[in-house]
Amino acid sequence: MRLGANRGADGAVSEVMAIGPADEAREANPTFLALRAGVKGPAAAGVTRLPVTGRKVVLVRIDRKVRRGTLAAADSETIAAAAHTALAQRIPLVVVLASAGADVFEGAASLDGWGRAAHALTECSGVIPVVMVAYGLAVSGPALLLGMADAVVMTPEAVAYVSGPAAVAQLTGLHLAPEELGGQRVHARSTGVAALLADDVPSGLETVAGFLDYLPDHADEEPPVWPGGDPANRPTPELRDLLPVSPTGSYDVRHAIAAIADDAALLELRAGWAPQLVTALCRVEGRTVGVVANQPQSMAGTLDIAASQKGARFVGFCDSFNVPLLTLVDTPGFMPGKDLEWRGMIRHGAQLVFAYAEATVPRVCLIMRKAFGGAYIVMDSKGMGNDLCLAWPSAQVAVMGAQGAVQILHRREDAEAQARLVGEYEESYLNPYVAAARGFIDQVIDPGDTRKVIASSLRMLATKRERIVARKHGNGPL
Repeated sequence: MRLGANRGADGAVSEVMAIGPADEAREANPTFLALRAGVKGPAAAGVTRLPVTGRKVVLVRIDRKVRRGTLAAADSETIAAAAHTALAQRIPLVVVLASAGADVFEGAASLDGWGRAAHALTECSGVIPVVMVAYGLAVSGPALLLGMADAVVMTPEAVAYVSGPAAVAQLTGLHLAPEELGGQRVHARSTGVAALLADDVPSGLETVAGFLDYLPDHADEEPPVWPGGDPANRPTPELRDLLPVSPTGSYDVRHAIAAIADDAALLELRAGWAPQLVTALCRVEGRTVGVVANQPQSMAGTLDIAASQKGARFVGFCDSFNVPLLTLVDTPGFMPGKDLEWRGMIRHGAQLVFAYAEATVPRVCLIMRKAFGGAYIVMDSKGMGNDLCLAWPSAQVAVMGAQGAVQILHRREDAEAQARLVGEYEESYLNPYVAAARGFIDQVIDPGDTRKVIASSLRMLATKRERIVARKHGNGPL
């Protein structure tokens, strides 16, 4: 691990990153090392440093002012060359993208070039971080490139879709404005393409810099450790009062994450998409931690297709870049519904199962309240292979809630008897001690000691190494 990676001794960075075409970049920043500088077109690439943090990256800029950013074969080859350079240098790849698609005047050659760019980005996946900033129109192939990035930052001007409004209207008769079909709001809330939002390209690049601060340069390194003044044994008495008295009451799980994190700081990814599951990066004792948490404020924290996809993508991302995982559990189960089942709840729910089962990074699970049925299993239970399973005394680990269990087991009883049986079921089964007695929970902890226990657990697990089974790759559900 490296302390203060890519920062000066005083935290200041003297180099400013240029984001224009290659000749402008060299003029604005003499340290900008241009790639394929003689190739004319909207694509410019080079090795440079990000603003604020000074993190060295390979940067690609697609300038929408040049041919509306349409990609000829040479432009796609520039993207591919940048990706290959980033791989060779083992540093992150950042793409600032706005493109109206492939250059129609080049025909098949432009399509072939896009394929080469996509292939190069695929080679980067899981080896170096790939981050994109969408600041304008991204159509067809360039839109698909966004889907290949580890994270996408979108500005209010960004619009991305594979098939545009005209094609949609022709096929369906539905007339939509471009921003209604694929604007920032759509991709932040409905599709999950946008992981982070920014006002413009400069602020977007600052957001990228902050995001990369949590990550290593490549998969063979561990994330940087940032020294801080927040003591690891800091008590968290506020967590004793976090859960409402009512078992169905809601609360904001981000308050729990903030209490655990250094200086209450966290970076939430895809906050608007599937909000019933929170995925965030934070630090504990200066070390990066990826947090997956059920959010009772939205749909009671139930899991559906989008939440399963969101969690699976985040778990796989953290595992790729050696980021330990902390899972905070409070969910009554999977969301029922004919539509969800017909759309593939089994297949998509299995994505989250597969991602956790494959993860080899340190994994700590904390059951805060409800952990019922299949959702208990997929939220990184002991059976899924976590390294440590913790629980608060308020944890409820069972096949289902008391009401549902009594209605199944004692459906012939009258209402008075069922009410009595619900109370007995809650007292006997809805606690963490039955599971702890069987070894499914390692420790039942005081909520006031949560940060201290998690910090010591992650410190102990920092040297964890798993032998990966030799195989080409798993064939997980997609």
